[in-house]
Amino acid sequence: MMNNSDAIRFETRIPVREVMQSHPTTIDVGETVARAAQIMCRDGVGSCIVLQNNLPTGIVTEEDINCKVVAKDSKPSSISVNEIMSTPLITIGADKLVGDAAAMMVKHRVRRLPVVGDQLVIGIVTVRDILTVAAEVNELLADLIEINREEEYALGVCDRCGNMSDDLSRVDNLMLCPVCREEEQLL
Repeated sequence: MMNNSDAIRFETRIPVREVMQSHPTTIDVGETVARAAQIMCRDGVGSCIVLQNNLPTGIVTEEDINCKVVAKDSKPSSISVNEIMSTPLITIGADKLVGDAAAMMVKHRVRRLPVVGDQLVIGIVTVRDILTVAAEVNELLADLIEINREEEYALGVCDRCGNMSDDLSRVDNLMLCPVCREEEQLL
């Protein structure tokens, strides 16, 4: 029988490449904050990975724009993304596991991890991506547990009639003999 720690281990053994979003939004280090905002709006995302000579060097998020530009009443078109980007960029390899990504996010207090292969950005994984996978896996595990319950046969006393039986099975958290199971189905 699977316990909670088995479920967590199961869902975190998935490679990051299976949950990452391919082709993340990027911007050149010399571009403006206004351009970054336009690109994020176009792509419907909350961040841009900043590239210098096609290599990832930082990340600009909605929070960076709000706190470092808008809150200071600065003009986005006059500020370069390299002035507000978060560095150093924390990245993860595509073959690392979802559990590794989650641990890195917690350790570094970030919600997004660019995924790199051969020093190039090939994707991005977010907290939402990990939570979605966790929810899907947990739903599958719940279904498996329910299937397992349906096929459970045991020797013992029927919870409804009190008779001994070598053919008890679980119905609505009660161990029932064949006669009581049949009556249950008629109700």
